[in-house]
Amino acid sequence: MKIWKSLTKIALGILTSILLTAYAFAYSGEHYVVCNLNPQGDNFLALRSCGSSSCRMKMKLGPGTALLTMDPDAENGWRDVIVLRSLQDQSVSGPMGWVYSKYICKVRY
Repeated sequence: MKIWKSLTKIALGILTSILLTAYAFAYSGEHYVVCNLNPQGDNFLALRSCGSSSCRMKMKLGPGTALLTMDPDAENGWRDVIVLRSLQDQSVSGPMGWVYSKYICKVRY
């Protein structure tokens, strides 16, 4: 009986790991571009270190900057993104941070 309980715990642990890994890789990201900026205003979108306007600004993103989202949904209006060199960039090695979702538009292919 003791061996059965141990095997059950191990099997549940392995199953949990598999499900978490599958979930982590299930979303491959979507392409967005910076949009809806006011050209008479600052005309940039702040890439921030976390999803809040009080977080440190990492860089300024101009109109048309290509982004790849990291999560399928916004969190309180903020999206976790990777900055791309272009929409064809497959490296996903650009700066990572958070942007306010009001100022990004989904790219439709």
